[in-house]
Amino acid sequence: METQKSRFPTWVVWIGAAVLAPFVLVVGVWEYMNATATPLHADASKVPSATSADPSPKWADATENARQLVRADLVERNLPGLSVAVGVGRDIVWAEGFGFADLDNQVAVKPETRFRIGTASKALTSAAAGLLMEKGRLDLDKEIQTYVPEFPKKQWPVTLGQLMGQVAGVPTDSGDEGPLFGQHCTRPVDALEFFAGDPLWFEPGTRYRNSSYGWILVSAAIEAAAAEPFMSVMTKRVFEPLGMKDTLPDIATLDSAPAPVPGQAISYFPRFAADPGYGPDPMRPIDHTCYAGASAFLSTPSDLVRFALAIRNGKFLKPETVQLLQTSQRLPTGEETGYGLGWDLETVTISGKPTAAVGHNGALLGGMAVSLMALPEHGIVVAVVSNISYAGPDTIALKVARAFAK
Repeated sequence: METQKSRFPTWVVWIGAAVLAPFVLVVGVWEYMNATATPLHADASKVPSATSADPSPKWADATENARQLVRADLVERNLPGLSVAVGVGRDIVWAEGFGFADLDNQVAVKPETRFRIGTASKALTSAAAGLLMEKGRLDLDKEIQTYVPEFPKKQWPVTLGQLMGQVAGVPTDSGDEGPLFGQHCTRPVDALEFFAGDPLWFEPGTRYRNSSYGWILVSAAIEAAAAEPFMSVMTKRVFEPLGMKDTLPDIATLDSAPAPVPGQAISYFPRFAADPGYGPDPMRPIDHTCYAGASAFLSTPSDLVRFALAIRNGKFLKPETVQLLQTSQRLPTGEETGYGLGWDLETVTISGKPTAAVGHNGALLGGMAVSLMALPEHGIVVAVVSNISYAGPDTIALKVARAFAK
C-alpha cells in the first residue's frame, strides 16, 4: 500500500514554525513572569508606615482618607516604598512614609527618607534661573552661547528661554539608555561633548519636545551667570534659604554603593514590561552627575512641598517671576504646550470641577517615580515619591489632593 504524502511541503512547515516561535517565546516569558511575580505587600492594612507627627484635628479625616488610598495603591501597584507630603496654605499638614526603602534589609520608609527625584529636578533648577533673572544676570532672550560659549552655533539660534520651555529642538537621550549614565561630570559643561555636536531636531519655537540635554545647558548657564559651581548655587541659594535640609546632589557613581547617601532609599526598576506588578530588580548602577539640573537631585516629599509653597507664597521669587515661569509656552500655531519654564501645567478634576494644577513629574530611567502637584485655587501642594520607576505617582498625588480639597 502506498504511503500517503504530507499535504504541506517540508519548507512550509519550517517557515510556519519560524513565524510562530517568537510568539510562543513571548507568551512563555509572559506566563513565567506572571507565575513568578510575588506581591511585596499582601495586606494594605499591614503595610509599614511612619510619620513624624500626628495631623492637626482639622486635617485628621482628610489624612486618614488619603492614607487608606495610598496604602491601597501601594499594594495594587506592588511598589516597594512610597512617601507622601501635603501642604496647605503655608504649612505641611501631613507627611508619611509607606513600605520599604530597602527590601533586602526591610528598612521602612520614613518622611525624611531621601529619594532620587529624576526629572522633577527641573522645577528646582527653574527657580535658580528665576532668581538670577531677577538680579539681571540671566536673560531669557539671549542666545545660549552668551552663557555657554562651549555649545556650538546651530542651524538656527537657540535662546535660554527656548531651552527652559523645551521648545529649543535640542536632542535628548532615550530615557533609560544614553551615554551620560555611564559618565561622571564635575561641571555641567563636561556633558556637552556627548551631544553638543548633534544638529537641532527642529526650528526652535515651532515644536515642544522634552529635552534633558536642554536642561544641562540651562544648568551650565546658571553656573556661568552666578560665577559659582552649579551645585553650590542650588545648595546655597535655593535649598538652604528654603529650609530644604534633605535635598542634595545625587553623588552616586558607577562604583559606589546603591545608596551612598545616609537615609537614601534603594532605587528599583520593574523586572518586566515596565510594570512594578511583576516585581522589582535593584536599579542598575547609574551616575546622574552629568545631568546636573535636569535630574541630579535627591529629596523628600516634605522638601518638595516646602519648595512649592515658598514659590506660590512669594517667599522666594517675585510674583511676576513666578507668573513668567509658570505660564505655558505657545507655538506659532497658537497651541499651548502645557509647559512653562521648568513647570508642568495641566487641568485636573477636583470635586467635579476643572482645576488648574502646576508642578513637575519626575522620571527615573524613563519611568515616572515622582509627582509634585500644586493646586493654587485650593492652596494645596502634594508630593508623592516612590523608589521604583513606573510607579504612577501622578495618579496617587491626584487622589491625595482630592481627599484634602474636600
